[in-house]
Amino acid sequence: MSRLFLFILVKIVNGIYSNEIGRRILSKDVELRTMQKEMKQIFVDGDSCPVVKEIISAASRYSVQVTFVSSYAHVRKEDFPPLVKQIFVDQDREAADLKIANLVHSGDLAVTDDLGLSSLLLAKGVLILTSRGKWITNHNIDYLLDSRYRSAKQRRAGGKSKGPKKLTEQDRENFLKELEKILSIKQDF
Repeated sequence: MSRLFLFILVKIVNGIYSNEIGRRILSKDVELRTMQKEMKQIFVDGDSCPVVKEIISAASRYSVQVTFVSSYAHVRKEDFPPLVKQIFVDQDREAADLKIANLVHSGDLAVTDDLGLSSLLLAKGVLILTSRGKWITNHNIDYLLDSRYRSAKQRRAGGKSKGPKKLTEQDRENFLKELEKILSIKQDF
């Protein structure tokens, strides 16, 4: 999409959606649609990804290359189809994250729940989808990072904070629905 088109679209949107929420929703949709057309492949933070089967299933249907990046401590023993590539890195704390950050390009899709990695990838123009089917965008990353910071601060002060809920079947369905949505849009262009 050209910048002129986006500029005109934003001007139209400003007239239609006068409140901030409407602008954010529409600009998020425009941002996702712009990036979807350019998607090349899927990168997965493979150390703790609970939706591996869903990713492989959808990627196989749409013939999209998938790259799992994980440490040697998280080697998967199952056989993957030819469109899946596995990259193993050292067990250093952020080794998989740094490898993904070095491999991705603008328009790629990353599946991760890691907010630090997400903030790095957003700066490179990468789409971020969590294992629960939630999009991480430039519009919500600050809030998510701030929430993470506040929880960590509370824990350091001796307080307790809730961890993530167990992944439900509904979460898996939401993830698959969002993944299929982006892959089908990619195929249309």
